[in-house]
Amino acid sequence: MTTTGREPNERLGTLLALAGISNAGLARRVNDLGAQRGLTFRYDKTSVARWVGKGMVPQGAVPQLIATAIGGKLGRSVPLEEIGLAGSDPAPEIGLAFPRDVQEAVRHVTELWRLDSGAAARSEGRGRGWWDNLAGTFSVTAYATPVSRWLITPVDSSVAREAGDLRGEAQRIRAVAADFGEVHGEAARVRAAAGDGRAYRVGHADAAKLRQAAGEARHWDSRYGGGDWRSSMVPECLRQDATPLLLGSYSDEVGRALFGATAELTRLAGWMAFDTGQHEAAQRYYIQALRLARAAADVPFGGYVLASMSLQATYRGAAEEGVDLAQAAIERNRGLATARTMSFFHLVEARAHARAGSAHACAQALAAAESRLERARPGDADPPWIDFYSYDRLAADAAECYRDLGVPLKVRQFTEHALASPTEEYVRSHGLRLVVSALAELDDGDLDAAVAAGTRAVEVAGRISSQRTREYVQEMLRRLEHFKGERAAVELAERARLVLAAPA
Repeated sequence: MTTTGREPNERLGTLLALAGISNAGLARRVNDLGAQRGLTFRYDKTSVARWVGKGMVPQGAVPQLIATAIGGKLGRSVPLEEIGLAGSDPAPEIGLAFPRDVQEAVRHVTELWRLDSGAAARSEGRGRGWWDNLAGTFSVTAYATPVSRWLITPVDSSVAREAGDLRGEAQRIRAVAADFGEVHGEAARVRAAAGDGRAYRVGHADAAKLRQAAGEARHWDSRYGGGDWRSSMVPECLRQDATPLLLGSYSDEVGRALFGATAELTRLAGWMAFDTGQHEAAQRYYIQALRLARAAADVPFGGYVLASMSLQATYRGAAEEGVDLAQAAIERNRGLATARTMSFFHLVEARAHARAGSAHACAQALAAAESRLERARPGDADPPWIDFYSYDRLAADAAECYRDLGVPLKVRQFTEHALASPTEEYVRSHGLRLVVSALAELDDGDLDAAVAAGTRAVEVAGRISSQRTREYVQEMLRRLEHFKGERAAVELAERARLVLAAPA
């Protein structure tokens, strides 16, 4: 759908010319991006001519897809205002704010969770994905204010929410409780309390249940991918279970535990969105997870959120900002985080340096990561969310660093170690490592070894729901084009296409 005309959109026309994109080319790219999100568009060069020449404004997610298409050609993020479509964003503020006040932060994060109400429907095949409410472009600049505020004040002074403080919010609490439809557990108890004009008193057991849910979701994600129906239930858990608890009353001690559990679940929702290619949704969840970490007084977890932001920024082509985010996590956590946690932060920094082409800085960060990991001991007070991290993971990421730097011998060396202990617990990671191994062998001209690793990678990719894994397989497919005269390469390419053709 498109709204009727205004003045010609000169900003859009200028940027298309700068990017060297024709009207037909933009239409084709918008249609493709929409298809990746389960949306069917049939735009053509005439549609684009109307957007530019007559100032017609496409509705829904299309403005964000236009910005994504142009940004991909320019190699940078393109905000909506730069293409003259700033007023079209359906939810410009949801999830992007980092309020200083704790209760204002609760309002913002619960509004994001409420907006993201499509997860269960899609997991049951009844509708589009939960990210469609947030579809759009990723802009690394959106992290600037949240990160600076967290660095200045990483811990809130108090998060207690006593019943006497909630009298003015009774109507809102009842309205939110009524919004849940048919509910059970926490939501049902909050509704009952709100109906009596009371605030539900949250206890440690309530926070512990959310923490347990976060632990289970971490393992679902590692085994099945961020797009699996099990993973898609995380936003639903936040909306149905975490929201009513945050709107209840609690002591400072219980509140810290509650905010910590919801921070973990919110970061997971962001990570799963990242894994499925929904970067604006991921960014909004990461920002809110950082705010919740501040309320939880959990500085190491705040650093973990920054590391997640760094990986996203690096993946999206903003490697220098990825370095900044990783270094912020490191500096704020000196003397606070465990050796294993600090090692991971240094590893994320190395990934960003490698993507930026800084070989010396990457080597230094990798050395720091390895040194820190060597200091880690079984008895350390490592948080549960870092339990995935071992030397296998360090080796896998080091291989990717050297892939980015173009050092195939090092890629092979680290990949061999990373693949030494395959596990059903981290299926997606194993699949990604196999693709990296195949790419390294292709770079080295060893087709037989590449096909062996690539065949195993395709088998793993067919078992999980992960857009990132699919993109790695697509890269392998492109590289196999150089060997299209070889039967083994052709057969592997055919198997890869079958997997890519299947629904994610």
